[in-house]
Amino acid sequence: MTGHQKLAADETELVGQWLSKGPRIIRDAICERIERLIAEYLVSLGTDESGWDALYRDPVTGRLWELTWPRSDQHGGGPPRLRLVHADEVRPKYGPITDG
Repeated sequence: MTGHQKLAADETELVGQWLSKGPRIIRDAICERIERLIAEYLVSLGTDESGWDALYRDPVTGRLWELTWPRSDQHGGGPPRLRLVHADEVRPKYGPITDG
């Protein structure tokens, strides 16, 4: 991944959107960026009990990021959200979090 595609120090949340293109619904650039980050850059630390929400660690900064699908009213949970979280905040949901 190139440097500009990693998570910047001042970023705390990425929220994707679905866009209407005629009869089709497409993902915006933020959705695509989130997908690239979780596929190519962030380190997976596991999922919650539902299997939907997931916790990731930035391998360079050590910061924790949670992937959620906040639009449960939409098909597949809607577009993704990647949000900076603190270990104490998500430990009840994910269990023990090891230092990376």
